[in-house]
Amino acid sequence: MTEPVTGGGEAMCAPDGPVTEVKTALSGFLSEFNRFQSDISTRLQKQEERILMLNTKTMSHARPAKSAEIDHAAPHKKAMESYLRSGDDDALRGLDLEAKALNTQVNAEGGFLVDPETAAQIQGVLHGAASLRAVANVVQVEATSFDVLVDHSDVGAGWASETGAQAETGTPSIERIAIPLHELSALPKASQRLLDDAAFDIEGWLADRIADKFARAEAAAFIGGDGSDKPTGFLDHTAVDNDVWTWGNLGYVVSGADGDFASTNPADAIVDLVYALGARYRANATFVMNSKTAGAVRKMKDVDGRFLWSDGLAAGEPARLMGYPVLIAEDMPDIGTDAMAIAFGDFRAGYTIAERPDLRVLRDPFSAKPHVLFYATKRVGGDVSDFAAIKLLKFGTA
Repeated sequence: MTEPVTGGGEAMCAPDGPVTEVKTALSGFLSEFNRFQSDISTRLQKQEERILMLNTKTMSHARPAKSAEIDHAAPHKKAMESYLRSGDDDALRGLDLEAKALNTQVNAEGGFLVDPETAAQIQGVLHGAASLRAVANVVQVEATSFDVLVDHSDVGAGWASETGAQAETGTPSIERIAIPLHELSALPKASQRLLDDAAFDIEGWLADRIADKFARAEAAAFIGGDGSDKPTGFLDHTAVDNDVWTWGNLGYVVSGADGDFASTNPADAIVDLVYALGARYRANATFVMNSKTAGAVRKMKDVDGRFLWSDGLAAGEPARLMGYPVLIAEDMPDIGTDAMAIAFGDFRAGYTIAERPDLRVLRDPFSAKPHVLFYATKRVGGDVSDFAAIKLLKFGTA
């Protein structure tokens, strides 16, 4: 009986060997895994520390550049304010030599370029004003004039056979239109007592006054300017019947009545004006008229009783006439005998405005005591650059 028991005991103890080996292997695996996990955590921590150190260094290197930028702008603004308030130009003259990147320099006739922020504010008003600038081609130049090269004829073309003789085709005709820049000026004034008030925003006040003057002067010149010390307005060019139109003139169609729309089917004149313009210009075309004319046109209906005029659906969106946008320009003439009261065209192609980007201000404390005058100037020019791109409606019969 002893042997079976002993044998049985041996049989029962036999499995302990493999179990122990598994436990040992598992313990070793867990130990290795813990060490691996600890190593990964250490490496991640070191990586985070390196990234933090790198970011710290980057920020520390970036701060001086930012501070330098602020330090350059702050002296310029402070120096300009000091000049406008008291006439102290020493700081501005110093900036000419030390901070040319600020575009501050003394004009040959005296005066300084205004603060870039003030210039940007003025330009924003000019671009937002209801003038031809809103739809015309505007370019910035550094010269005293701007030349537009116009190809107002097509390159000749012809059909050719494989064996036939090739006929000579025509060559394009290139014309140069020179747009000189003229000096536009404004002369706002303020009392010295007002300038001495630290709460008075001298630069904001000056920007508003200059922008208002410039915007009104520009708007009038781009439409009716005679080209003498001012831009040439598109209405200053000779207008001819569109049936006999030639380059160098603007074509017109008639309204059908003397100083008014025709009593019968008055909207036909608007339709004639639209289709007097070439198809390649109509896609980007705009009507230009003043408020009085717009008041008369918006009452018109087509043969089905639908209004030709539709107001913009969103704020800032222009009204539309026959689907084309309308620019209200108060310098356009009123409806009257033979008046060219409505223009229609692609003004982006048809009219070019050239300007220098700089704006100069000269402080004059002597000419209007006890007030201080601020003589602000900029250079701008404008003229028709494509005579085929603009058509006019003449309120007459011939």
